[in-house]
Formats: sequence, structure tokens, C-alpha cells
Amino acid sequence: MKPITQYTKSGSINIAYQVFGSGSKDLVYIPGWVSNIDLMWACPELVNFLLELGKMARVILFDKRGTGLSDRLVEFSTLEERMDDIRAVMDAVGSEKAVLFGHSEGGSASALFAATYPNRTLGMISFGIFAKRRYSKDYPWAPTDEERQVVYDMIENSWGSGDMNLESLAPSKAKDKQFMEWLSNYFRSGASPSAAMVLTKMNTQVDIINILGSIKVPALIMQRTHDIDVKVEEGRFIADRIENSKFVELEGQDHLFWVGNTREVLNEIEGFLNDIEPEQKHDERLFTIVAGKLKGGNDESSNVKELIEEIIKKGKGKNTRFDGLSFISTFDGPSKAVNCGMDLINFMKSLSIDLAIAIDMKEGAFSGSNLINLSNKEFVDALLKEAKFNQILVSQAVKYLLSGADVSFSEYGNLSIPGMIDNTALYFVSNPDEIQTPVLRDDEFLDGIIDIIEKNHNIEEFSVDMLCKEVGISERQLQRKLKAITNKSPIQLISSVRLHQAKELLQHTSKSISEIAYMTGFNNPSYFAKSFKKEFGISPSSINSTK
Repeated sequence: MKPITQYTKSGSINIAYQVFGSGSKDLVYIPGWVSNIDLMWACPELVNFLLELGKMARVILFDKRGTGLSDRLVEFSTLEERMDDIRAVMDAVGSEKAVLFGHSEGGSASALFAATYPNRTLGMISFGIFAKRRYSKDYPWAPTDEERQVVYDMIENSWGSGDMNLESLAPSKAKDKQFMEWLSNYFRSGASPSAAMVLTKMNTQVDIINILGSIKVPALIMQRTHDIDVKVEEGRFIADRIENSKFVELEGQDHLFWVGNTREVLNEIEGFLNDIEPEQKHDERLFTIVAGKLKGGNDESSNVKELIEEIIKKGKGKNTRFDGLSFISTFDGPSKAVNCGMDLINFMKSLSIDLAIAIDMKEGAFSGSNLINLSNKEFVDALLKEAKFNQILVSQAVKYLLSGADVSFSEYGNLSIPGMIDNTALYFVSNPDEIQTPVLRDDEFLDGIIDIIEKNHNIEEFSVDMLCKEVGISERQLQRKLKAITNKSPIQLISSVRLHQAKELLQHTSKSISEIAYMTGFNNPSYFAKSFKKEFGISPSSINSTK
């Protein structure tokens, strides 16, 4: 009954996915907090829901990076990277267009994808989603800092014990011991305690309010009236800001869509899928705009235009246009834009050129030729005027989508533009002068590091010093580079790669746990078992016993 689990690459990260169903349209399920696509099929209620969904569409399930069966090498991930994972999975299964089904936190990634890639999005379905996860006067339904601290404490103290207080997610199943045990195991197998904590704290900072108006695809927003975890007002708020949306309020308290009045949920989804027009076209999409202005230079800077274009192209930017000592370019997301902006500033300084960068998010035409209309140009010009040399200035919309990007901000103030109703809050990214090496997420570099570790997997003595010699850089440089790319130290990365190799061997060979421990560079099986459980949330014996 369970579909085959397969893998595809999103950059250098392995993303686990499954495909099943026979409908004429594709539906990609973007899970909430954490997930494990194998364990989904151990819950009868969820299995029944998925099988019914498979009668309506070809269903694509996946575990986002850092969770479930996907790579745990990256602890921090931005919404933009999660959006990239969706695209990678769609490409892997040959899906040109799909309906996105986002649950809870998964709604944020699906919303960003729908706004950024509308011509790959047939429609957006959501259940129990939120626009932000932190209380404010203009969004009073979100949890307060004190309420979020309760969740942090649960992860810190109870993640491994089973006493996770998950009844609020499914009140109708609170007395069903078997279901609640599965739910606890599902979350623990989806993320380690440290990964769950990082993800939860990152989600606290996410805010997608500014992009809701850029979603033009049809949207079905479902929320239960008495959901304790995500208030019904949040669904109404989101639906009010999406132009082509339908809000459905369902009776009940359950935050999980696969318990409670599931037949009503499935009926709404079926009706939505039947009404979607597959050939819909959209002329505009959401872009991240990078504008720069330059001053200074030396004898080596005569070809600065070509150099800037090369760095922007490497950073996945496009549509670069120059106007004297200024330029403008577009990116698919703010994380790529900020990382590229840092690289540009660092490189220009080597040519004695000062560079100021301003970054914002705007809607524009696909071709890029009409991207900057009159009102957008006025705003971008005003933003660039405020930018300081050797600094990156970003709008509030950009800042809110950079949670997990390992950058910090300082407040600049508000920008007031004639004709605009509201002021725009601006922020400086932490000074790029402090960054001594490029912070672009270099897939080739990481792939090379992992390849070296894998080739030396059975050598217990393989050290960071030996890795540095193989790569040809100093330990300090390696530490900094891996921290920027994976948020792991070299020692942590070596251990993580070996543990993933061990997991593969446990799943696909008949060798004992001790043999596999020695084969992957651990000479102490007890230490191996503890490290394995810390990495994956389960013991190696639990995998070994299922074969």
C-alpha cells in the first residue's frame, strides 16, 4: 500500500518523496511542522484520507529538508529553500503544474511558491495555515512570546519522552492512546530535538503578510472554527488578502485535517479541483529586486559591468540592466538576492569600488522588460537613495522572508513615498565588511566535501585536519564556509554524513549494528547508537528490527 520512497536533489540536498494516485491533476502536499512520509502510512486515519485524495489527483508527498527522510545536513532553511524543494520534487516527477496543498506551517512555503511561480501553480489549498507566528497589534491571533516559550520548553524537556502535550492538535483523538502514540512517534521521527527547536524558533520569525496580495492563483482556505493551535481568524485574514480565494470554515477543534469531519474536507478539495482551469495563464509574478549604485574604481575596474553580470548570474539573478553608475537585477527569492549582494560588495571592494545595495519584492512581468513600472521605479529609486555604500538595505517584506538565512538586521527607519498610504519599514543587513568569504551556498563545494568524507567513511582517524588538506584550505576557512552553507562545524558534518551512510546500510543490508558502526568509522557501537538516535530521533535497533 505504501508508495516507493524516492530521492531527488534540491541543490546538494537529497529530498525524499513519494507519488501515488490516478487523478488528472497533480497535487503536491506541503507538510506542516515536521513530517515523515514513511510513517504517514502507519496511521489508518491519514492513510484513508490520502487514498481518497489519490482518487482525485496524482498526489506527491515529500519531506522538506532537515526533516523526515530528507537530508538532515542543513539545520536552518529559509522559506525560499523550501520553495526550491517543491520545485525540485515537481521536476523529478515531471509535473509542469500542480495544486499546492499546504498544512499549517506548510502554507507559508506554498503561498510563496504560488506568488513566485504562478504558471506552475494550478491552485493553492490550505488547512489551518497562518501568516505569522508572533503576536502583534495588527495580528492579535498569533501566539504571544510566552505561549511560544511553552512550545520551546516542550521540545527541550519532552521531545523524547512521549509526554509532548499534542492533544491540542487533535482534541477529537485525545483519548485514543494508539493515535496519540503514533502522533508523538511521527514528530520524533520527523526531526531530532535540536532540529525541531531550530525549526520552531525560525517559524516564529516568519511573516508572509506582505506577499498575500501577490497570490493570483485560485485558493481554497480551510480552517476549523475552534482550532486551538491556529485561530480561525487567521484563515479569514489570509483569505481577505488573496484576490481569488474561497474561505471555508468547518466545525470542530482539530488542527489536523485527517481527523474529525474529514469527509467535508475531502468534499471541499474535490470541488475545488474540479473547478480549476488547467490552462490558466498569469502575466505577472513576484520578484525580488536588487538595485545597486557604485562610486570609485581603479585600473582593474574597467569591465565592472561584465563582472557584476557574472556574479549576479552565479547568484541565480537575471534581467540585469545598467544605467550609468547604477544597476537593477531580479531574483526568484530574497535569500539568493542578499547572498549575492554580499558577494558583490566584497568583490567590488577589491576594485576600490564602493557599492550600495537596496532589495525589495515587487510584482512584475515574466520577461523582465516591463518589470519596473512607474510606481515600482519610484519606490526602488527612493529605496536606493536611502542605501549607504558598502551596506545592504532591505524592505520589511524581504526581512520577514529571511528567517533561517543566518543574517542579522538593524533598524534603519521608515521610508515615506508620496502617493503611498503606509510608510515602509527598512532594515540594514549585518555589515558585509564582517564577511571575509563569499556566503553564496556553493553546491559544488559542499558536494566535494561530502564526497571526500564518504570516500574516507571507514577510516576512524579521518580528521578535520585531513579534510582540510584534501580540500586545500585552512581549518578556519573550512569552519566559516561550512557554517555559512550548512550551519554545521566540520566535525558535525563528518559525523552526520557517516550516520546517513549507516542508516542506508541498516535499511538495505543484513549486517549487524556493530558491523555497520565499524564500517562507517565508529569503533564504539554504544557511542554510535547514541549519535544515531540524536541525529534521527530513533535508535538503530528500531530500523534493524524491521528488516
